[in-house]
Amino acid sequence: MSTQARIDTIRRFKVGTMNVEVYPSRESMGAAAAHATAEAMKQLALFQDVMGVIFATGASQLATLDALTKIDGLPWSKVSGFHLDEYVALPIEHLASFRGYLRKNLTDKVPIGKFNEVDGTAVDLDEVCRSYTEKLRAANPQLCLLGIGENGHLAFNDPPVADFNDPLDVKVVKLDEACRIQQTAEGWFKTANDVPERAVTLTIPTMLRVPKLIVSVPGTRKASIMRRSLTEEISTACPATILRTHPDVTIYLDNDSASELTDFLPSC
Repeated sequence: MSTQARIDTIRRFKVGTMNVEVYPSRESMGAAAAHATAEAMKQLALFQDVMGVIFATGASQLATLDALTKIDGLPWSKVSGFHLDEYVALPIEHLASFRGYLRKNLTDKVPIGKFNEVDGTAVDLDEVCRSYTEKLRAANPQLCLLGIGENGHLAFNDPPVADFNDPLDVKVVKLDEACRIQQTAEGWFKTANDVPERAVTLTIPTMLRVPKLIVSVPGTRKASIMRRSLTEEISTACPATILRTHPDVTIYLDNDSASELTDFLPSC
């Protein structure tokens, strides 16, 4: 398929304040999200010596991070990086460790100025949350990469613990069954029982304070939750519905994750 043909198959629409873009494949979706991230980083670097950027993890982010780390000339030395969440008591050597994931897929590939890791193996998790809150507040992130879980979670704010008015910036949460099943289905753990029961996560207000959100959501397994995210009443029953209220958010989908959105999609 030619470059022009690929461009012609991109479909865009809005729901509330939220922009949605649909690409032919996971790879083209990731490239588009990476390009948007790169342009945002370049703009921020014009006015900031240090810029806070929050990165997401998981299967949904692989194409985006792969494309992003291959873009030349980005101001990585100015980036103070953060991540959204981390499992409690999971060694960094484990395949599913988000610290390990981000080292492999981000910080080992680019000359990032600083990356602030969440240590879920620490004894005092309250102190981990307090310390990370302080770092986030000091950095005042201007850009956040996100995914959406099969249960609609943002970071690890599953429906039972999601709070749109959470007084905390970072907290320890219990993962619900749907979340743990998703982690197993994606191959990070052998069984749902192997998935840690708790995680450290940024809360929803912390993410919504960030001025620009770039959300990558590929794959057939995300088709149903994308339909819910765009059509359901805004509530913590599907936490991702809150994204429809953010002033600058773009959701990047592939044809698979957009397969239940035919009534939204303009014809090619």
